Amino acid sequence: MNMPKSSKKQIDEDDKKLLKVLETSSGDNIENIAKKCGFSRQKVWRIKKRLEKDNTIWGYNAVFDDEKLDLNRYLILIKRKNKPLTEMQLNIITSRKVKQVSSKLGINIECSFYIHGSYDWFIMVTAKNIRFVKKVIDVFTILLKGFISEVQVEEVIFVVEKNNFNNPNLNKIREFFISE
Repeated sequence: MNMPKSSKKQIDEDDKKLLKVLETSSGDNIENIAKKCGFSRQKVWRIKKRLEKDNTIWGYNAVFDDEKLDLNRYLILIKRKNKPLTEMQLNIITSRKVKQVSSKLGINIECSFYIHGSYDWFIMVTAKNIRFVKKVIDVFTILLKGFISEVQVEEVIFVVEKNNFNNPNLNKIREFFISE
């Protein structure tokens, strides 16, 4: 039995198809996106607007080379203490105060995740150097006093893939593995 075109299942499939194309082509014009999906321009526009309105799509951004901007990338892993957040701490996290303070200190928080595993919070940042990152960690520790039990910082040596785009300079990774 065939389902009508506008069935929930078909809508979900169309949404997923468009989202997959937008992952690597969001900057493309609507006509090219429609061709890649096999949809009309109107259908792409309609689906895209609905997905933006219901916050399935949060936004769009450019993928750039950190090195050309003289930035380094760091992963901050935070382990929390085994006690609940205070209302003030929760407000600090949800109000994006940490991002605002970080930005003033020269740090761009690219993504932040509350996670399950050995650590509780994963934050990816870009900064000129590790000194800037350590300043931000000091601020986190003050703003979230009593919440943090451990912080680990890892520096990204080479980006292989970012936001579904392969690094166009993948051959450079050889420098890290070839012995002199």
